[in-house]
Amino acid sequence: MKKITTLLFLFTSIISFSQEITGSQLLEKAIEFHDPNNNWNTFNGALFVTMETPKNGDRLSKININLPKQYFSVVAKRDTIITEFIVDKNKISFSLNGDKNPSEELKKKFSLNEDRANLYKNYYTYLYGLPMKLKDKGTIIDEKVERKKFKGKEYLVLKVTYPKEIGKDTWYFYFNPKTYAMEVYQFFKDTKESGEYILLSGLETINEIKMPKVRAWYYNKDNVFLGTDILSTKEK
Repeated sequence: MKKITTLLFLFTSIISFSQEITGSQLLEKAIEFHDPNNNWNTFNGALFVTMETPKNGDRLSKININLPKQYFSVVAKRDTIITEFIVDKNKISFSLNGDKNPSEELKKKFSLNEDRANLYKNYYTYLYGLPMKLKDKGTIIDEKVERKKFKGKEYLVLKVTYPKEIGKDTWYFYFNPKTYAMEVYQFFKDTKESGEYILLSGLETINEIKMPKVRAWYYNKDNVFLGTDILSTKEK
């Protein structure tokens, strides 16, 4: 009887904890899992990402991120086309198959411009910096944590929004209730049928940071598969 009472107490404590934990507390626990030594703010390393999509050939990307020096670069190869974008503090450059001064026609065709360079920088540093990037200034953390089932698995869910000048999307981050690993994230635009969800699997440790190895992207509306990003520490 004493053992049963103890088990019931532990079970009740777990349920109570999941209901009482705040959004900020959940985020801290998730960061403790993914970046236990607080290395993200001084991150300096290379990521190798293979993007697989149903209708196109694989895109192989080498991404360099040096946060202390405010440096970012991405070299992407698909078929015979190689593009490079560099953001070195406020200086931006790009090239096509090694040509640093391509024609205006080629610039337009391959979106070789400063906006695209900054988009890549923000995209890769945000996604591969999660969940640590949720500590950035301007991030609005909903302190109410929900326990939800997604694809048959139970998660602790953190809701995140941003001021309109930063972004209009509403984000939901799904964390394993036992380990606090980030296993899914999802964003919506104007309606519940807009946006996408991303299933995360596996881990790749880079600079002592546990990053999701595989990201599989789907539309929220109809679960249509969009593609997969596979992270590696070595060039393919």
